[in-house]
Amino acid sequence: MYVPEEFTDAESDILRRYFSNLDQPVFALVNLPEVVKGALFARYSRSPRSLRRLFLDEFVNDLEIAGDQAVDATVGVDRAESLYEKVFVEYGDDSVAQLGGVHLACEQASNILTKILEWGRLMSYLEQSTRYIAYDERLGGRFRYYRDPDVVASKFGTRYVGDMDRMFDSYSQLAEIVTEHVRSTVPKGAKDSDFVYRQATRAKALDA
Repeated sequence: MYVPEEFTDAESDILRRYFSNLDQPVFALVNLPEVVKGALFARYSRSPRSLRRLFLDEFVNDLEIAGDQAVDATVGVDRAESLYEKVFVEYGDDSVAQLGGVHLACEQASNILTKILEWGRLMSYLEQSTRYIAYDERLGGRFRYYRDPDVVASKFGTRYVGDMDRMFDSYSQLAEIVTEHVRSTVPKGAKDSDFVYRQATRAKALDA
């Protein structure tokens, strides 16, 4: 079940210039430079926020709102160029170089659907990374695991949901415990920024 995100009227006014819709899990990005789209998706792969929310929080900058016809195609360029340099130099991640082109987002997809979508070879794909994101937050009151309609409707449905909820609760608790343990045992490098250190140690914890 997809849980639509809520936006203020002002946020919606900005978003509808750059996103094909505001209330569906599949949407396209329009009227944006390639560097912005590529950097936005690169940042998205390591952020728990939705793509639209991330765009509003980190890429819009001081956008002059003057109606839907006045599209500012330079929105977020400074942020995007800075992020590209950071990803290449600081993280050594060259996968963002493949992110130019038509960008189509599909949010809240299960791992099963993800494999189906990525079966074709005509596109390149980027998923939110489980190395940087703990999938322990509820959306619409539900943890983000797949609920097969046939299973849920069967006599095992209640047990399935209950067992999965308990596993996700345990996962959430353990993720924080392991993260604290990693940070207490892995020293911060002299040249590492706080952000890089926290990201790296969080990745180690989520890999465990």
